[in-house]
Amino acid sequence: MIIGNPKEVGLNFDRFNFLLVIGTTDVSLIPGITVAGATPELTHFTPAADAEYLVKGRCEVIRGVPVTPNGIPTPALLTRASLSLTKGIVGVAVSGARVKPRSIPFIDLGGEPGKDIRKYSMDRQVVRQLLDKAVTLGEAMDVGSTLILAESIPGGTTTAMATLAALGYNSLGRMSSTSPQNPKSLKEGVVRLALRDLPQDTLGKLAKVSDPVLLALAGIAAGFKGKSVLAGGTQMVAAAAVLKELFGKRAVIATTKWILDDKSADMLGLASEVGVEVLASHVDLNRSRYEGLKFYERGYVKEGVGAGGAMLAALSSGFKEEEVLNRMDQEYELLIAKS
Repeated sequence: MIIGNPKEVGLNFDRFNFLLVIGTTDVSLIPGITVAGATPELTHFTPAADAEYLVKGRCEVIRGVPVTPNGIPTPALLTRASLSLTKGIVGVAVSGARVKPRSIPFIDLGGEPGKDIRKYSMDRQVVRQLLDKAVTLGEAMDVGSTLILAESIPGGTTTAMATLAALGYNSLGRMSSTSPQNPKSLKEGVVRLALRDLPQDTLGKLAKVSDPVLLALAGIAAGFKGKSVLAGGTQMVAAAAVLKELFGKRAVIATTKWILDDKSADMLGLASEVGVEVLASHVDLNRSRYEGLKFYERGYVKEGVGAGGAMLAALSSGFKEEEVLNRMDQEYELLIAKS
C-alpha cells in the first residue's frame, strides 16, 4: 500500500540510487533516550552494523546479527528485502561515525561525531566542510535517476527535535521514537538544555544542536540535480528544514505508515509547517509468519535505514504487497538462522 502518489510529486523508480548515510551522536549515550542498541555504548556500533547488514546480509562490527533478544529485527531487514526486488543501486556514506563499517566499501564524508548537545557543540569549520563535501557528493550523483537518501543514527530524533526548534519550528513533543513508549519528557529536557545560549547565526545553531547525518543529508540533497527523496521518520522533517534554510531547496519525504499512525508524534503536522510533501508505504507485517516482524505493527521501531522509501520503491516498481512481505519473511529466515 502507498499513501500518496509518487508520480504526482515527480518520482519515478524505474531508475534510482539508494544511499544510506550513517553517523553517531553522543546524545545516544544518554540512558533511556533510544533503544537502538542493547546498551547506550553499543548504539555507536548500530549504524555501521546496519550498513554492513544492508549491503552484505551480515555484520562484522558486532557479533551476531542486528536483532533484539525478543526477535525484533533492524529496519535494515525491511530495506534490504524491498531493495532486493528492484534494480536500484545501493551505497553507503559515513558522516561523523565513531565506528565505521569493516566489510563494505563506503564514501567517507569526514565530519565529526555529534556531541552531547546539552553541553557541547560541533566545530563550525568542520560542519562547514562537511556540508561542502556533501553538496559535492550530491552533484556527482546520477541525475538521470531518483536519489533515495536514508539514515542510521541512534538518538537522531532528539537532535532532529533540537534542530527544528533552533530553526524556529514548534517541534517539542512531536518527534517519533523507536520504542512504543516514546521518552518524550526526557527528549524535551535534553532539547531545552541544548537551546540555552544558542548562537544567532544558522551555522552556529546547527553546530550546537544538530548531528552530522542531518547535515550530510541536507547537503547531498542540495547538490543533487535530480529528484531526491528523504527516506525516514520524523527526523527527515529536520533534514528538509535544514535543506530549505541553508539551500532554499525542497525534497519529498518517504516514510512508513507506522510513523503516520504514531500518536506520540506529529509527522504530517511538522512536515506541513516546513512545507515538505510526505508519501508513506506499508506492508502489513501482521500477515508475516514471524512474531519478530509483527512487532512493527505494535509500534516498535517503525522506521529507519530508509525502510519506507525502500518499500515505496518496490511497490512503485510493480511488486505486490504480498511479494514484498514474502521477501521480508525470507530475509528474516536467513537472519535468525545466523543468530
